[in-house]
Amino acid sequence: MSAKYGLVGYDSSRKNISISIPSSTEVMSPHIKSLEELRVLGINLSSFGTPTQFFICVAGVLAFYLVYGYFQELMFSVEGFKPFGWYLTLVQFGLYSIFGLVELQLTQDKRRRIPGKTYMIIAFLTVATMGLSNTSLGYLNYPTQVIFKCCKLIPVMIGGVFIQGKRYNVADVSAAVCMSLGLIWFTLADSQVAPYFNFTGVLLISLALCADAAIGNVQEKAMKLHNGSNSEMVLYSYSIGFVYILTGLLCVGGLGPAVAFCSEHPVTTYGYAFCMSVTGYFGISFVLALIKLFGALVAVTVTTGRKAMTIFLSFVFFTKPFTFQYIWGSLLVLFGIFLNVYSKNRDKMKLPSIKDFKRMLLTGKKGQFFSQSI
Repeated sequence: MSAKYGLVGYDSSRKNISISIPSSTEVMSPHIKSLEELRVLGINLSSFGTPTQFFICVAGVLAFYLVYGYFQELMFSVEGFKPFGWYLTLVQFGLYSIFGLVELQLTQDKRRRIPGKTYMIIAFLTVATMGLSNTSLGYLNYPTQVIFKCCKLIPVMIGGVFIQGKRYNVADVSAAVCMSLGLIWFTLADSQVAPYFNFTGVLLISLALCADAAIGNVQEKAMKLHNGSNSEMVLYSYSIGFVYILTGLLCVGGLGPAVAFCSEHPVTTYGYAFCMSVTGYFGISFVLALIKLFGALVAVTVTTGRKAMTIFLSFVFFTKPFTFQYIWGSLLVLFGIFLNVYSKNRDKMKLPSIKDFKRMLLTGKKGQFFSQSI
């Protein structure tokens, strides 16, 4: 094994393993069992092959998050609920914490592996992502909110340029340009046809997007460095986030009105929130499994595809104004996503060149001539 993980060698004469001290930036947890073990909702999937694990995780993400999106839009269609997005986030965090605690109790190893400081950072990013995203639905059409969430690449690239001094290739820059143009097109269309459009929603979802762009990389590093479980990640990050949100709501006085409103409509608020939380928790478990096994890039690609399906289903199940500008903006965003995936997997995705196209055309013409002569 690589010296990066601190394992130097095995001494057969003394029957022990010599371990070196890793660098301060790569200190591993002393509780690491196996980086190959994969558990989702308490079920060990390590016995399956990698393709089967990938299929199961993708199917779980698509199934649970599509239902999650349906209930999320259904909740914000309840008259009078739109100002209480942060309270919905509080309820979700509370339920996620309970679910994570129950699942952790079903596992044999209940020790916390990831440091508390890391969880405080993850909790803050998770609060910003979900809270600002939920609140933005009070100002935006649901498909517009989702199309923004598809464009996580843009803040990642901006941060890479200004913070780390990174340089990006033509494909990455083209992907960011296509996503930006698609967002502008989609947003302008929404401002023309949506009855309750407000640029405050654009600001909120943009901030949520920045937090969401960072959280995947932080989670990936923490889970691989310390081999933390999915249930541990959910329990500690969401329970700490619950404290953050509760403190904020108490300080601004937003807790009382939200509780009063939801008490008057318990089925359409707490009932829908429970369904959202159950499906969201299952979806999060599959996303974390994807991150742990295949990396943040694959997880982002899968969740972006799910968001594209959510936009389509939103127009199918909920009545809302429609314009073909939505389609053109969405196609630009999807093309940008394709360019981004292609840029990261050039060796595996070899696109045909102009010479290849000419050769294909010439071959096709010869084949047609030959078939006609026969």
